[in-house]
Amino acid sequence: MSTAIERRPARDRILDTACELFYAHGIHAVGVDRLIAESGVAKATLYKQFPSKDDVVAAYLRRMDDRWRRQLRSAALAAGEDPRDQLFGLFIALEYAAREGTLGCAFINAVAEYNPGSTAHAITAEHKGAVRDWVRDLAASAGAADPDTLAFQITALIDGTLAATRVERAAETAEAAKRAARALIDAACPQ
Repeated sequence: MSTAIERRPARDRILDTACELFYAHGIHAVGVDRLIAESGVAKATLYKQFPSKDDVVAAYLRRMDDRWRRQLRSAALAAGEDPRDQLFGLFIALEYAAREGTLGCAFINAVAEYNPGSTAHAITAEHKGAVRDWVRDLAASAGAADPDTLAFQITALIDGTLAATRVERAAETAEAAKRAARALIDAACPQ
């Protein structure tokens, strides 16, 4: 293990490893022993930082929530000041994710492994609700006659596109999503 890796706090090493492994392989497929081995910590250290695997999963999902919402906000702001452009800008983040070799939506992937009522399911629902609320606010600012419906359509298109990139050509899927988003925005938000 390199000195730079050793100097990072154990919690960060565990969470970095969990993010990489859970996203690539699925949460249930990655055991605690693998997290310990690949993060380079002792079992006692892992359990001191995260009392259970569910605590690691919760921290992973919260980190992914923070990352994805920052990417969406950055893409929206980079698209300009007009809320219509910002709504379309969300699909630039999606296009970037597709180019980077996405493995789908971390939240949809996680919730597929957990039942309603679980912590992972609750965090996913919280994430999806927060993103939809934010998109709804953008849609209202853009003059959408029905911001709730447009927010649902846009977030469903984002989720569907992320899911499709697992089995389709990512670049083509993202491009088709951009065209669909443009049509939705133009129809819902008169200029």
